[in-house]
Amino acid sequence: QVQLVESGGGSAQAGGSLTLSCVASGYSLEGLRLVWFRQVSGKDREGVAVVSTDDTVIYADSVKGRFTASRDTAKNTLYLQMNDLKPEDTGMYTCATGAGRIANERLRRFFRTDYGVWGRGTQVTVSS
Repeated sequence: QVQLVESGGGSAQAGGSLTLSCVASGYSLEGLRLVWFRQVSGKDREGVAVVSTDDTVIYADSVKGRFTASRDTAKNTLYLQMNDLKPEDTGMYTCATGAGRIANERLRRFFRTDYGVWGRGTQVTVSS
């Protein structure tokens, strides 16, 4: 069964750190596009970071310099290291995967339709 399971969410103070994990089962993450989205209740889902097929990482402007996304092929896991957290980082963080190469210019736009397998998400709450 193809599945993505996120973990690592929780509560943090502003300025703190959290590390999210997204473990894949039933298939390999090697060579796939891997993405983190987040969503706040009542708002559209927004892209946070995407790891391309060649491991180039693209970040949303709002998290550049604070978040780091990475792929660990041996553990079949996608990570999101989040530092210097802000209250506006609060949301449900979901990982997803997509097959095939897409130009960086399109990756930057974080189209949800570019990804076919989705996890259920992990909640992050940052207080001031």
